[in-house]
Amino acid sequence: MLEGDQKPLYQRTAQEVETALKADSVNGLSGTDAKQRLAEVGPNQLKATKKTTLMQKFFNQFKDFMIVVLLVAALIAGLTGEVADALIILAVVILNAIFGVYQEAKADEAIEALQKMSAPNANVRRDGVIMTLPASELVPGDIVALEAGDVIPADMRLLESASLKIEEAALTGESVPVEKQTAALAGEELPLGDRTNLAFMNSNVTYGRGVGIVTGTGMSTEVGHIAGMLESTETTKTPLQVNLSKLGKSLTYLILIIAVIVFIVGMFRTPEVGSGNRVVDMLLTAISLAVAAIPEGLPAIVTITLALGTNQLAKKHALMRKLPAVETLGSTQIIGSDKTGTLTQNKMTVEKYYVDQNLIDAKTPVTGSAEQLVDLLALNNDTKINSDGDKLGDPTETALITFNETQNRNLEQLFAENPRVSEIPFDSERKLMTTIHPHGDQFMITVKGAPDELLRRTTKRLEQNQAVEMQPADKDNISAVNVAMAQDALRVLGFAYKLVDEIPEKLESELVENDLIFVGLIGMIDPERPEVAGAVAEAKKAGIRTLMITGDHKITAEAISRRLGILSPEQGSDAVITGPELDQLDDETFKAQVSQYSVYARVAPEHKVRIVQAWQSQGQVVAMTGDGVNDAPALKTADIGIAMGITGTEVSKGAADMVLADDNFATIVNAVEEGRKVFSNIQKSIQYLLSANLGEVLTLFVMTIMGWNILAPVHILWINLVTDTLPAIALGMEPVEPGIMERKPRGRNSDFLADGLGSTIIYQGLIEGLITLGVYWYAINFPVHASSAAAHADALTMAFATLGLIQLFHAFNTKSIYQSIFKVGIFKNKTFNWAILIAALALAITIVMPGLNDIFHVTHLDWHQWLLVLGASFAIIPVVEIIKFVQRHTMHKQ
Repeated sequence: MLEGDQKPLYQRTAQEVETALKADSVNGLSGTDAKQRLAEVGPNQLKATKKTTLMQKFFNQFKDFMIVVLLVAALIAGLTGEVADALIILAVVILNAIFGVYQEAKADEAIEALQKMSAPNANVRRDGVIMTLPASELVPGDIVALEAGDVIPADMRLLESASLKIEEAALTGESVPVEKQTAALAGEELPLGDRTNLAFMNSNVTYGRGVGIVTGTGMSTEVGHIAGMLESTETTKTPLQVNLSKLGKSLTYLILIIAVIVFIVGMFRTPEVGSGNRVVDMLLTAISLAVAAIPEGLPAIVTITLALGTNQLAKKHALMRKLPAVETLGSTQIIGSDKTGTLTQNKMTVEKYYVDQNLIDAKTPVTGSAEQLVDLLALNNDTKINSDGDKLGDPTETALITFNETQNRNLEQLFAENPRVSEIPFDSERKLMTTIHPHGDQFMITVKGAPDELLRRTTKRLEQNQAVEMQPADKDNISAVNVAMAQDALRVLGFAYKLVDEIPEKLESELVENDLIFVGLIGMIDPERPEVAGAVAEAKKAGIRTLMITGDHKITAEAISRRLGILSPEQGSDAVITGPELDQLDDETFKAQVSQYSVYARVAPEHKVRIVQAWQSQGQVVAMTGDGVNDAPALKTADIGIAMGITGTEVSKGAADMVLADDNFATIVNAVEEGRKVFSNIQKSIQYLLSANLGEVLTLFVMTIMGWNILAPVHILWINLVTDTLPAIALGMEPVEPGIMERKPRGRNSDFLADGLGSTIIYQGLIEGLITLGVYWYAINFPVHASSAAAHADALTMAFATLGLIQLFHAFNTKSIYQSIFKVGIFKNKTFNWAILIAALALAITIVMPGLNDIFHVTHLDWHQWLLVLGASFAIIPVVEIIKFVQRHTMHKQ
């Protein structure tokens, strides 16, 4: 709608904007004109996202490569008559899909949340009359009146401002409300927080009043711009999803190669077994191999392990919106954190005060001149206290009242004895506020404001409650203290007063705010959360780098980051970069230099996304925390987005993978530990499953080569889905290993087979297969029965029992890749102990229970045979313990 030149809004005068929009600041738009504009630009609402149906979500679950492989295996099994095998595989796949749909059903509601935030009504000037209309009916050119408590209904260029202050923390990240004015600004590429003649949709008026002309509605607003970014931002695949996909593909190729080799070799073998149809026999053998090699339960086991981790995190106040994000936490290398409300309390607090030429900590009880100071800061204050004791007003002023209360002053008595009878409101040009109160037979004029402006108007200073002449050296000293406090990121206010016999007729600054007695300075800050410094140190110990990414000023950001340990003592100011400075760097230059910066100040939403992407381009796994609307695109872009549950907007929660229920930064560190435990436990399950499957594949392969009777698909499936699955799920509940937070983050490029796990799986699978084949060979060569058929049946049964039991004993080995099971604790995990016992019974029952052994094609074994099976199965524990011992002493693994 804006016509004329295309220079930024904040550089245009109010008259230029009014002309460009063909508006009338006196009478407002006509009803007809407004109706026509509404038809052209549409309602003042954010565009809704296209929703995915429940059925679409369900079918999307079957796009995973591993799931496709399992579906093919089920199809082949069904076509060759192994219906039971096919049904069981399908059941596992469908169960996994249901888990996925359940999680996605709660997914992205970010745009909906943005819509809900829209202001319901606005006071608009139409046809010369102020009327209240739904905010959705606003159009560019509308004239809107604003007052304290209002939510800004659209983006505006301010036409009038009477002490107007607007809180924009959710959009810009700046904790202190912005003082607004109407003059055109000269700066180039000013950040949102510095565009003081503009008001933005969904920010809040905290003080004063104003009038603005609507310049943007709906998706054309700054909030709409963020909504568009959210809509176009692609969700990043988690390391877990990438790893599972890689593992699935690798297994598939391996399975196909082995199946083809076995099929070809089997076609040329000498013995004729089974149905007599060699092609059918070898096809069933190939299916047996596929069933043996594919870890059918892996998707379900991973999902269950992640769900268990989610439950543990919920108990620690970390609520997961997406299951894979649990594991992503464990691989996090970078945490980019918003400052306001995340690292800090988003609550202005008095930290220091200066009286009698001394700078004093705010916790120190006031005496002498300081008593006068705390009374002045309460009297010169517009904070209202409701019946519930809540303080309403500007955060800076409510902080002053809170400070007065901490000093045990009697506010009710102070206000009763010194009622306000007149005032000169705060003005952004003179940067002062004045109030007038009866004081005995005189009147007391109190003044607060910017110290440099205040000092220009003082002639005396308070020294031990006595007014003495202000010397030039005194002013220099006060100015130096003011500068030092500002460099520590403190917001500094000065206080002065004077006594007069009567109230001046004209309440003008020149007549009232002069010949003042300087009392003192107050230094305030949005303080860091007390637990954050320890959490940052813990993260650093775990190899995780914390960044501060904020819309606040550079000095404030640097000071807070040093107090928290984000900036180390050896890092200089060059480790801090602002949004405008970042704009001067092209993407390639920034990516090359990104590791130099630990603090980003005065940044816009686009900058936050750019920072996340720059670190990701370096192969880093990035977590982003935040609470505001401005954080949402970066939360969605990051590998894991972490929103604040208490202070966070619904938009940030909707875009995040995890929500901190207690807004405690330290909870992130606890969550990282849980994430590392989850990955470690998934790794243990994979080690257990793949080494077991390798043992099965080796057994079947050698049996085929040797021309022996081979284990049937029902044997392999029973072992995989009962003997394998229960212990594998229970391994997901293993307690955290000692020293897990002292390890370096795994990063993006590591996978489940890292840290020597791949070679471990191979040697352990070979041991399982060789022991099983050894038992079969022994049973064939030293049979209990004279009949060849009975001897072969016994040998097959003993191989089946050994293959199942050896995996159960081996499950104890997988409690740690390198540590001895006697160090990690054999029986600490009660669920695991029960899983082993139940799986052992399930295996034994197929052999000892009459009737079942016919279904499973097995025979009863005598006690000698059982003793051999048990002894051979148990042998894997001492063998693996010896190998681990050698590895620990040769590879220095602890």
